[in-house]
Amino acid sequence: MAAETIWWVEFIGYLASIIVAISITINGGIYFRFINFIGAACFLVYAALKGTIPIVLINVYSMGINLFYFVKLTRARIQVPKNTSNEEASSEG
Repeated sequence: MAAETIWWVEFIGYLASIIVAISITINGGIYFRFINFIGAACFLVYAALKGTIPIVLINVYSMGINLFYFVKLTRARIQVPKNTSNEEASSEG
């Protein structure tokens, strides 16, 4: 890689570090998973450009875990409780 193009690769690495640092200050949940996923994606790009396969692999794994829990938490959040529909039906009659 030419010396004049290295600055943007390093920028991606620093950006990824900042995003992951921000994500670990968030108290779990959907926002943590989303921000951490974005940070891992940035690290994935950085590691791929640098050719560091172990870093690529751990970030692919991290992205998979974050995506799994993000979907799980999102589904749990939008799921309507069963008792709510029964209470509405009994209050109408």
